[in-house]
Amino acid sequence: MHALPGDADQPIHIRADAAEMDQTSERIVYRGAVRVDQGSLRVDAEQITVEYEDQKVVRIVAQGGPATYRQELENPSGEVVAQATNITYLTRDERLELHGGAFLSQQGNEISGDTIVYDMVAGRVEAVSGEGSPVRMVLQPAARQR
Repeated sequence: MHALPGDADQPIHIRADAAEMDQTSERIVYRGAVRVDQGSLRVDAEQITVEYEDQKVVRIVAQGGPATYRQELENPSGEVVAQATNITYLTRDERLELHGGAFLSQQGNEISGDTIVYDMVAGRVEAVSGEGSPVRMVLQPAARQR
């Protein structure tokens, strides 16, 4: 489960109903039907905060009810889809952190828990449950040879 390698090199496009920029803290807060696109990566949320360092985007924090993420994967892996109350995309590390009712799906395989961390480069997923609710997984069997 590896993200398309060229996505991280694409420009980030953002649209929203409103934006507030604070140059002293190097961040912009977007509100109302916010959408972020970078190559095949797409994040939708009610509010998204974009943080910069040296004029480069380093972190995108999406908050919503829920926030959603989707991205194409290297062939033939299809697409990964995720949702959570809060989604943090760390652009330098190409890592996605899902918090609060986290859910991740790819090729019919699903994982849910309180927190999910998805390393896009390594193709590794870690999930942690909240108090009193387990991590849940649905794994599809391998196709049989006939």
